[in-house]
Amino acid sequence: MIRLWIFIFSVLLALNSGNIHAESWQPGSGHTQIPIWPEGKMPDAIPVTKPEGMEISNNLIAGKPWIGIGDVTQPTITIYSPTTKNTGAAVIVFPGGGFHGLAIDLEGTEICEWLASKGITGILLKYRVPNSGPHWEDDCKCHVQPKAPTALEDAQRTVGLVRSNAAKWHINPNKIGVIGFSAGGYMVADISTHFKKRAYSPVDAADKESCRPDFAIALYPGHMKINEFDKKKKEFALNPNIHFTKEAPPTFLLQAEDDPVDTIDYSLLYYIGLKNAGVPVEMHLYAKGGHAFGLRRTQFQITHWPELVDKWLKSIDMLEK
Repeated sequence: MIRLWIFIFSVLLALNSGNIHAESWQPGSGHTQIPIWPEGKMPDAIPVTKPEGMEISNNLIAGKPWIGIGDVTQPTITIYSPTTKNTGAAVIVFPGGGFHGLAIDLEGTEICEWLASKGITGILLKYRVPNSGPHWEDDCKCHVQPKAPTALEDAQRTVGLVRSNAAKWHINPNKIGVIGFSAGGYMVADISTHFKKRAYSPVDAADKESCRPDFAIALYPGHMKINEFDKKKKEFALNPNIHFTKEAPPTFLLQAEDDPVDTIDYSLLYYIGLKNAGVPVEMHLYAKGGHAFGLRRTQFQITHWPELVDKWLKSIDMLEK
């Protein structure tokens, strides 16, 4: 199911394509990457066997190339401050990539720039990959859970870090949300259900802050189905790693029914899990739209999803009406 993402990133991870750039990815002018872990204190550190790779893909999305990165061993955040009146809200962005790589501009920088244009602080998380979350393995032709949930560790750390620096970064500590795409959508579900206890031993004061998001947005989320990991289980059931409770944040879901990578069942299971737990959730499903479109405009109605998110954020009092 996520073989498409593996194909897209296989060349990147092998570092043998003419489109591969030896240098690591850097954000645009005026933005700086900030390491999320103090030196020497990152849990479950991945040995550096090859440098972080960056690819400008020839696979056009909405008529434009996109940038992917892989072999991320040093996770960072990049802050995109509001370019209009600051609303006080902040959104941490989780790009997709099947936990094999990161679609860093398609589902990262472009999202942060859009948020900043709405008066929302966008915070791009460059989390560790590969194999940092549930993913497809070609060797066994199966889905596997990682030995350590390093993507979740990075997400939890980031929410706490943002909350601890809220005053410094002009953010309301009670208006910190998350948005994720594909594998990043799974991360949204993961952190929405794993916030009472860190997946790592606390390293400093930032880890004393709550890592519960105040709201959550997941677009074409992946890895939400139980039978990806246990074929003996009934087909239509939620991934056992996700346990929704009434304390999960209000959530917005969106997906296209013709998504060739992540089946529509994932959003349906996500929705049902939240409803059964009594969590406010709004879901939008569209017949057409595909996968991995991000903000890029297409001929399909799903391309107007940012307007729906804007209205939803106002409805849950995260933005002024």
